[in-house]
Amino acid sequence: MAIFPQVQSRVFALAPAPQRIPSLRHLGPNWYATVMGTAIVATAGVALPVHVPWLRSACVVVWALSAVLLGVLLAARAGHWILHRDQARDHLLDPAVAPFHGCLSMALLAVGAGTLLVGRDVIGHPAAVAVDAVLFTAGTVTGLAAAVAIPYLMVVRHRPAPGTASPVWLLPLVAPMVSAAVGPLLVPELPAGQWREALLLACYAMFGLSLLATLVVVPLVFARLVHQGPLPLALTPTLFLVLGPLGQSTTAVNQLADVAPGAIGAPYASAFGAFAVLYGVPVMGFALLWLALSVAMVVRAVRRGMRFTMTWWGFTFPVGTCVTGAAGLARHTGLTALTWLAVALYALLVAAWAFAGVRTLRGLFSGVLLAAPQPLRSATVRTT
Repeated sequence: MAIFPQVQSRVFALAPAPQRIPSLRHLGPNWYATVMGTAIVATAGVALPVHVPWLRSACVVVWALSAVLLGVLLAARAGHWILHRDQARDHLLDPAVAPFHGCLSMALLAVGAGTLLVGRDVIGHPAAVAVDAVLFTAGTVTGLAAAVAIPYLMVVRHRPAPGTASPVWLLPLVAPMVSAAVGPLLVPELPAGQWREALLLACYAMFGLSLLATLVVVPLVFARLVHQGPLPLALTPTLFLVLGPLGQSTTAVNQLADVAPGAIGAPYASAFGAFAVLYGVPVMGFALLWLALSVAMVVRAVRRGMRFTMTWWGFTFPVGTCVTGAAGLARHTGLTALTWLAVALYALLVAAWAFAGVRTLRGLFSGVLLAAPQPLRSATVRTT
């Protein structure tokens, strides 16, 4: 698996040159990040509070690409489990790889949301609702399972050493937040009354689940940076993963505020609207602080020789959640500055997606990205 280099407890000799023949053996769960990063380009594009004549058509094309990528990766990962069951089990027991099992949930949710937002232009509204309902259900179930199973494995099997917290630990924990952010799209499609209120409050429950778990992990990540120094060069882009729960939670509270009046009575509906701004603005401020810190660390890493790896897909989905979060705040406050912030972040998102996509295709054609990973030399994790 090559999307994010593995950090293991042993020191390995330099690996031989990668084979040219592609194999499913090293296709890990983190490849779903390509689906997430592609789908968010479409959903963030239609969320922008500005009108660009050709943008929606472009987003439809990008959504279609994300749907194709999801289908291909689901089939490939099924083949991985069938043909390389031993490696699939090793992925679950590898503390550097296991957290990426949360990416499956987010890929399903991102494509489902894109289907209802832009895919309906192609397949029609009823079919889009049906597809989103299936993907939302599957994504939510797998996300909640990952949010429990991966921390359980970290405690009883992985046992990471002190001072080794990684931003990738957030991946299984942020998946329920994605459900909270895209679930409101389905609220108006349900019968009025108990059904709508149940989904609305379920989304708020997943918002709280993910937020509180994030508040546990992020301080560990920052403490690791302060006490242990910068991440290895290849892992530096994973710092952007911290933006995911920040941007996605801001998106969630704004989306939930939009549908609350039709799902729950006073005074809660208006309170949810106020909460969207009172919560979203401070969190977006912290997201911009973390973005600036992460950019500085990436610049430092590039100057020290950081080369392209699949970790660079970490620049896409997290930034996209900040786009949708800023767009939601612009919608609820009417503040022009937030509109331009969303546009600027979207430009950054598209540039990162295009670069990562081109380099990924090049790596696939050369066979490098499906070769056996080359573990890092630094011993930062102990296993039992």
